[in-house]
Amino acid sequence: MPGGRRAGRACRQARGTGGGENGPGRSGRNTVLRPSPLPYWADGRRRDMNTETGPPAPAPRRRELDVLRALIVLGLVFFHAALVFAPDDDFYVKNAETAGAVTVLAGFGVVWAMPMLFLVAGLGTRHSIRRRGPRSFARERLLRLGVPLVFASLALNPLPQWLRLRAADPGYDESYWRFWPRFLNVRLDPGDFPFILDGRYFETGHLWFVVLLLAFCLLLVPVAGVVAAAGERAVAAMTRRSGLLLLPAVPSALINTLLGMEEDFAGWNRWAYLLFFLCGYALADDVRIRAALRRRAVPVGVLGLALFAASAPGFVAGDDPFTAWSPFALVTRALFGAAGWCWVVAILGWLDRPRDRGPSSGGGGRVWAYLTVAALPLYVLHQPVVVAFAYAVVGRSAPILVKYALIVTGSLAVILLVYEYAVRRTRLTRFLFGMRPDPEPEPGTTAVTAR
Repeated sequence: MPGGRRAGRACRQARGTGGGENGPGRSGRNTVLRPSPLPYWADGRRRDMNTETGPPAPAPRRRELDVLRALIVLGLVFFHAALVFAPDDDFYVKNAETAGAVTVLAGFGVVWAMPMLFLVAGLGTRHSIRRRGPRSFARERLLRLGVPLVFASLALNPLPQWLRLRAADPGYDESYWRFWPRFLNVRLDPGDFPFILDGRYFETGHLWFVVLLLAFCLLLVPVAGVVAAAGERAVAAMTRRSGLLLLPAVPSALINTLLGMEEDFAGWNRWAYLLFFLCGYALADDVRIRAALRRRAVPVGVLGLALFAASAPGFVAGDDPFTAWSPFALVTRALFGAAGWCWVVAILGWLDRPRDRGPSSGGGGRVWAYLTVAALPLYVLHQPVVVAFAYAVVGRSAPILVKYALIVTGSLAVILLVYEYAVRRTRLTRFLFGMRPDPEPEPGTTAVTAR
């Protein structure tokens, strides 16, 4: 599995956020499996909700989370374009004039977006393991995440690094094709698991999300049943005392506090994302938890805002809040980690509301169905395109807002066109970008059914 943390000190970057997936990345009906000797939490058999001996049946797939995932992926274009103008970020290409407001606005996305994507991915993993079983799930993840990871590491990720060198040194005239093999000059670094490859110029870039998600999925497979059973016990406890919904905020805060925050991974420690992934797998698929989330969404959201506001002074102070061991930095990291869990809980509750029309009905529903299937390819494509547009724009004489608008609109247009005409229409390119080979629905259909 290709990995890599940074392209050496000279090519250090503070990476933004990336995208994830809720199940197989397409809409569909819940699949009813044949009877199996495995327990209900391993093979997905549903128990009667009226029985006193068993838990309620799993909640149906949440289409609004597919839509949220697609929105976050599209939002990455806006986020990474903004980093071009951030004063305290080492993005690939930087504008000469910067704006401090970018850092503040970015913080509102960083605190919840990536944790949410990992939680949604954990929920999707629960659905997928029910349908396929652990072994088939592992094979499917290796194909749908491993293949685009390898392909993009070879074909797409060298471009931002090459443009970084050209932007930093006007005298740098090495051709892209001469730089490409130097980018791929790597060595093993098992100590940085799961980023086991490192090199002077090599990096996983924005694909760090894919690396972590693939690693988490494979680590989960041998203990999937145990985690699901533990989740049932946790759900029962949280149903009796809904205040326990806040309990995961404690390990979230501790991980960031004791292990440090990693700017390469959107400001969170990599293992904090494992916590969100496991919570999505173990908890978020239960109707009882969903009811508790709806009831507590507003107060937990207010608490999350207060915790986030309390952490803000630590990020603008002179001390390094990411890794320093001063009391101020430790408290800052703890507040940020707890705020992230609160924001995720609040958003899950706010989104879970009755709807007269499902997200797959009507013209707007077809758009969202299209984008949810496209989430992973769009994520893989977006950052090289944003960096290329930024490289072309920053040298021009124009106000920041004009440059930002050019980067965003141009990048969105290109990644959508590339996806439509160069990715989704052939079996080979669908395979390389982690999509299923079966064709898309004909125009006019409103549902995308998962196998």
